[in-house]
Amino acid sequence: MPPVSPLPDVALTDTPPAPGPLNWVGMQHIDLPILLSEPGCPASTASQIDVQVDLPDPAIKGIHMSRLYRLLDTLGTDTPVTPRSLARLLAQMVESHADCQSRQARVQLRFQLLCRRLALVTAGLSGWKAYPVRVRAQWGEGVMQLQAQVEVGYSSTCPCSAALSRQVLAQAFQAQFGGEGALDPEAVAAWLREHGSVATPHSQRSVARIDVTLDPQADSLGLIALIDCAEAALGTPLQTAVKRADEQAFAQLNGQHLMYVEDAARKLGLGLRERYEGVGVFVSHAESLHPHDAVAWVGRG
Repeated sequence: MPPVSPLPDVALTDTPPAPGPLNWVGMQHIDLPILLSEPGCPASTASQIDVQVDLPDPAIKGIHMSRLYRLLDTLGTDTPVTPRSLARLLAQMVESHADCQSRQARVQLRFQLLCRRLALVTAGLSGWKAYPVRVRAQWGEGVMQLQAQVEVGYSSTCPCSAALSRQVLAQAFQAQFGGEGALDPEAVAAWLREHGSVATPHSQRSVARIDVTLDPQADSLGLIALIDCAEAALGTPLQTAVKRADEQAFAQLNGQHLMYVEDAARKLGLGLRERYEGVGVFVSHAESLHPHDAVAWVGRG
């Protein structure tokens, strides 16, 4: 049998036709199952991951993509993804490219965090809700920076529309009962049951995109804790399974948390800054009154 010739590796033997350093080189949209440790969520989820290292040496033609892929393939296969496991991965990525003079590495994970949520008031009733998540980690000089982005859906009822609707109701009430002296509470209650919706404020499904800096030394990513904090600040998170009692409770929440897009952004900024660093918020209200959206930003980005 003739001797087997070594396979050529032009990334090592050839020189680049236009030498120059590169900020980042790597891969995007790698499909990978990962494990998470978040309360109320399945452990395993599908993700898409981006990985890159820098290439500062202008004379090196290319990096070793397969090395990055094989390192990434070990992420979250046996244990949940944590800040520490991400730091370990990034350090290994840099170490694996010592022959390319790489000093920095970064990774981004995108996935849907599927979580079971309880109904507002009906005991034993719950349903599933998916939260889009991005986790970004970057390593340089032995230090990791870690950020998370989550998207949270909620309902927003326009304060102006609510005030205008109340005025119409007050005028209708005055027209019905203005000439009477003492009012019969039962008659008033019966009139309100029939005419209380003579005008209704407009509400819309809305979304908040939230960016925060995470502790690189934390034991977990804490994504559900971040989502819970955001939903508590807003007060009107979207529901999953509901019965009429839950729908009524949701209507009450909307009435108690009237908000412009400006209000939502401020509430989120205030509520999140008490617990997180580097907070950035984008909110969008898909207006039911207009064919366009109302949007607002606060904080980073």
